[in-house]
Amino acid sequence: MNEIKTDDYKVNTKIILKNCKTKVVIKDAEKSLRKIRKKLGDLQNTMYAHNKYAVLVCLQGMDTSGKDSLVREVFKDFNVRGVEVHSFKVPTELELSHDYLWRHYIVLPERGKFAVFNRTHYENVLVTRVHPSYILGENIPTINSVEDITDSFWENRFEQINNFEKHIAESGTIIFKFFLNLSKEEQKNRLLRRLRKQEKNWKFSPNDLKERKLWNKYQDYYQEAINKTSKPHAPWYTIPADDKSTARYLVAKIIYDQLSKYTDIKEPELDDEIKANLELYKKQLNNE
Repeated sequence: MNEIKTDDYKVNTKIILKNCKTKVVIKDAEKSLRKIRKKLGDLQNTMYAHNKYAVLVCLQGMDTSGKDSLVREVFKDFNVRGVEVHSFKVPTELELSHDYLWRHYIVLPERGKFAVFNRTHYENVLVTRVHPSYILGENIPTINSVEDITDSFWENRFEQINNFEKHIAESGTIIFKFFLNLSKEEQKNRLLRRLRKQEKNWKFSPNDLKERKLWNKYQDYYQEAINKTSKPHAPWYTIPADDKSTARYLVAKIIYDQLSKYTDIKEPELDDEIKANLELYKKQLNNE
């Protein structure tokens, strides 16, 4: 298995996003992924029996960064009841009638299970910063126009998100946050591929090109969000995403390595009385 140093991708200090790698190629990444995702599936079964921790995996990245395929490949060997995937798109009328964290809070994983947020609560300090008019749809009492959305408004949101994550971490949810760091050139290649391949056409939207023109704004806001919210209990990892196989393996490897540090995660011991009568139970079944 390839030697991966988790700290090479973990955000422990302030980063400059343009200096972070977008492409790393690991030899035999697909083969290594197949091995480690099986281990992850087995570990989730143990976590279910242990019933003390939940795991929240947050995926963020620019369009075409490979979030959907990463979810498919990394969690392929999980018991289907052990992982739930939630994709957060434009808020519904019901969701807008609550605070912006509500729709994320109600689908947090229960103990023993994984949840994957494909796009996350961070959309509320990313897309809404690029398009601040979206905030008006939340009907916040103190916000009546875009001009009311000041720097302090965003600072409060970062604090709210940090508090949200701190609360769920203290309650037993292990949090992983991955930024799939895609280069602008590779995004161009992937968009062109969607246009060239008929079976991929459905993925393309003219809006993709409009958002692409805002690339630099998104990069600035991603950098700020990552720097303000990468905490020991909820760290960010910047994952080079130009090579999909490597990105998938890195995410799986990081999750597995970090969860393996929890030495208390183990299957519960059988009750002494049951353990003492195992042979009796076997005999009863065999004598049916």
